[in-house]
Amino acid sequence: MPTLEWIGKSKVINHHLDVPYRVLEEKYTYNAEKSGNMIIHGDNLEALKSLLPEFEGRVKCIYIDPPYNTGNEGWVYNDNVNDPKIRKWLGEVVGKEGEDLSRHDKWLCMMYPRLKLLHKLLSEDGVIFISIDDTEFPYLRLICDEIFRNFVEAIVWQKRTSPDARKKLSSGHEYILIYTKNADANLGLKLLPLEGDDAAAYTNPDNDPRGPWISSPFTAPGYRPNQMYQIITPAGKTMSPPRGRCWCNVEDVYKRLLAEGRMWFGADGNGVPRRKTYLSEREGRGTWTWWTNAEVGYTQIATQELAAILGKAVFDYPKPVRLISRVLRLASSDGDIILDSFAGSGTTAHAVLNMNKADGGHRRFILVEMMDYAESITAERVRRVIRGYGEGKNAVEGTGGDFSYYELGETLLLPDGNLNEEVGADKIRAYIWYTETGEPMQEAETENPYYLGTSRDTAYYFYYERDRRTTLNYDFLETVTPDAEGYLIYADVCTIPEEVLKKYNIVFKKIPRDIVRV
Repeated sequence: MPTLEWIGKSKVINHHLDVPYRVLEEKYTYNAEKSGNMIIHGDNLEALKSLLPEFEGRVKCIYIDPPYNTGNEGWVYNDNVNDPKIRKWLGEVVGKEGEDLSRHDKWLCMMYPRLKLLHKLLSEDGVIFISIDDTEFPYLRLICDEIFRNFVEAIVWQKRTSPDARKKLSSGHEYILIYTKNADANLGLKLLPLEGDDAAAYTNPDNDPRGPWISSPFTAPGYRPNQMYQIITPAGKTMSPPRGRCWCNVEDVYKRLLAEGRMWFGADGNGVPRRKTYLSEREGRGTWTWWTNAEVGYTQIATQELAAILGKAVFDYPKPVRLISRVLRLASSDGDIILDSFAGSGTTAHAVLNMNKADGGHRRFILVEMMDYAESITAERVRRVIRGYGEGKNAVEGTGGDFSYYELGETLLLPDGNLNEEVGADKIRAYIWYTETGEPMQEAETENPYYLGTSRDTAYYFYYERDRRTTLNYDFLETVTPDAEGYLIYADVCTIPEEVLKKYNIVFKKIPRDIVRV
């Protein structure tokens, strides 16, 4: 498979492994005591790393709308990789080599480690959708091929309703690249629900007692020898497939459908054969890669949506709610986790809340926004959507729901390798459990304060005290109560002989030397 090379790639290809793990500090919860929905303010590279202990391999649907690298400095959302925060990061990570980077090099250096962490967070049946325009589309496609491997399609979204009168040729589209973690895209994608115009399209022109139906051609493009037979209509007319096409089914299937009254030949019985599919038999409908502005909205209507919520236009090019809603319908179900790590104005959360209200679902959203407006715009929009907004005839009922707001906190492991004890024992314990098991921390049902839990027949203990040195000795072993096939115990030192540890299948790890860095 072809790969893309650029200046600085060697410095960022595994940089996600070097990103310091920082704890998340909850600042408040809106509309509930505790919420599974999250809005995180901070650099999305560090935020994604901080999500790993709880969410690695659990996110079903990811949608991101990263900077397009247009060079336009005038947007509220600074869509340019010359942003001071990114320039500082490039200087620290890429070093002097970064002084020679082009715009595309910088953008790729910024995106690559973030995509690597998104890949880790995506579930095995998960799907990622990435909005982009022509500026970086070819480069994004190549690095996603390298990281995700399983390309599904590139959606073309008609983002405008008319050409730009100031230009002889104006762009009216963007793309949404779709990748899956698993090679079988059917694991993660669904049919769109039959609703609105879709359901209304079903009629019952012949008053079939089995209800509304839709007809579809009984022919398909191409040539197959076993599907080139002649058929006889009920009116006695002998028919062959039209030139360049063949029948969609073998002859015995045609005869069965004919016997069941499920073939439609037009008003006089002599038309090209079509088969009946009843509304009750349809799970949904497929979609194609051309998404029109009439179906999923456009940038101007998205700007109006945001202005109606916040009372002013704050972004020039937000995404419409209907666009993200279609993404969620294709790739999420009740109870799934949806992540947007370039959250912007919070459209993804808005779409999730709308869907939960419509079907009573419990989808969860995680938003990450690095810019300073994470509270004043992103979180504020979500608050207003939850409680309702507008007045009089323009009033929009609230969706209900809640969220917790977080800032990036202290680094858990200090540069010298020691634990940062300021983060607290609970967060250290959760990190240790994750690095050893790859699982989110669960509350252990035991009175032993050092017991973390049991996974795959191994019991885990983190014998840690902030104010004193801990020793794995025979006295401590007497406190080990859960029966397991093996034990992994962290402590400052160990005085039990190696042969005894082996006899009882105990692995000792020294704090902090043996703590895994993720």
